Amino acid sequence: MRSIQLRPEYTMILKYDILPGVQENYFRFVMGEFVPGLQEMGMYMHRAWHVVWGKYPERHIEFITENRDLHKFLHDPRWRELEGRLQEYITHYSCRVYRYTGTFQI
Repeated sequence: MRSIQLRPEYTMILKYDILPGVQENYFRFVMGEFVPGLQEMGMYMHRAWHVVWGKYPERHIEFITENRDLHKFLHDPRWRELEGRLQEYITHYSCRVYRYTGTFQI
């Protein structure tokens, strides 16, 4: 795997719970299609958390980008397709975009 040098401008944080009984298919989709698809679009997975305490979604996944035209990204048919397919495996979904600070954001 080649190293990528980025100067992140934005971070996109996805939060959700995985539906019961689909974990294997979810994992296969996320690692085989979702993450590579976002990388092709200039969004790179930066961090991922599995939250096991409290009333928070169990998955927090952070993507970073140098892309300054996030409006275009968020309306891209490829993003909408990938996001829609992800939602077949999850519940309690939220997607937020922030300016990148390099610190943990909730």
